[in-house]
Amino acid sequence: MNAAELKAELTQKIEAANDLNALEEVRISALGKKGAITDLMKGLGKMSPEERKVEGVALNVMKDDVANLLESRQKILKKIAMDARLKHEKIDITLDSRPERKGSIHPITQTMDEMITIFADMGFDIHDGPDIEDDFHNFTALNFPPKHPAREMHDTFYLPDVEGKEGDEAKRLLRTHTSTCQIRAMLAHKPPLRKIVMGRTYRSDYDMTHTPMFHQLEGMVIDKETNMGHLKGCLKTMYEKFFGVEDLPVRFRPSFFPFTEPSAEIDIGCSKSKSELKIGGGDSWLEIGGCGMVHPNVLKAVGIDPDVYQGFAFGMGIERMAMLKYGIPDLRTFFEGDTRWNAHYGHDPLNKPNLATGS
Repeated sequence: MNAAELKAELTQKIEAANDLNALEEVRISALGKKGAITDLMKGLGKMSPEERKVEGVALNVMKDDVANLLESRQKILKKIAMDARLKHEKIDITLDSRPERKGSIHPITQTMDEMITIFADMGFDIHDGPDIEDDFHNFTALNFPPKHPAREMHDTFYLPDVEGKEGDEAKRLLRTHTSTCQIRAMLAHKPPLRKIVMGRTYRSDYDMTHTPMFHQLEGMVIDKETNMGHLKGCLKTMYEKFFGVEDLPVRFRPSFFPFTEPSAEIDIGCSKSKSELKIGGGDSWLEIGGCGMVHPNVLKAVGIDPDVYQGFAFGMGIERMAMLKYGIPDLRTFFEGDTRWNAHYGHDPLNKPNLATGS
């Protein structure tokens, strides 16, 4: 049998193979140690140099063609096999496989629901945005200078650049803060604005108080008259309702954020001992978030006139709020998927957050 006849026969067998086992048999019969193509290759040594040159090229071409046909058929059969598995190995996740065990709401979900309830009562609505962002929304529009340390790889998870684009338009990354959603909100809506945003954020860090993925809540108010006094009143009310503490001591320390001016760190009063941390009165302070008046450069970046409008913005970690309220010591345990942990720290799914009950 010559090379052309062998290729035609193998092509027919490859196309006829209806599962991966049958295809593997064809591969072995063609390219294995005792395969048909291998036998033809062994015969090259008996040919003259001129014949070997011609036949060797032809056999190598055929060998590559058959290998490519096998690879293409393998991809098709793998997809068919996977589709069959997905069809026959369904799991009905709507059925409770262990009805004797009651489900519970994860502390992050519970905390987010509680915060939404509080801010909704103050007139805020929710805005959302993508986890994968571009450089403009994540950095440039938020007044981060080109060489700002937060842009560096040790903080930010960068993705491959978008083909066909250059500069900022080409860069893609996992958002490092939910402030990107505030930029999108200001681009999509005209002031006055009263928005909160919450969701996953990503930074390259991992220890008891840091994880590569965590959740943030950020809020902003943009209008013609909002000032730092309104900011303090808003956050003081929020923390008092969330922690269930009346007249909670709150202080603002000068700080720096590229997207606010002036900027401040927020502390709440607490008392500390070796075995307990209590939110409320006491002689100690606990850092709880950051805030400030929206920087004029940020307003300019989204097309809002800073001579007419102003506003405040604030942010806080949702896991940190949950840890403080529910006494959870290690941030990493939020994401380990231990059902025993969730049974201990989880919440009754029927117990919805309610301002009237303080929960």
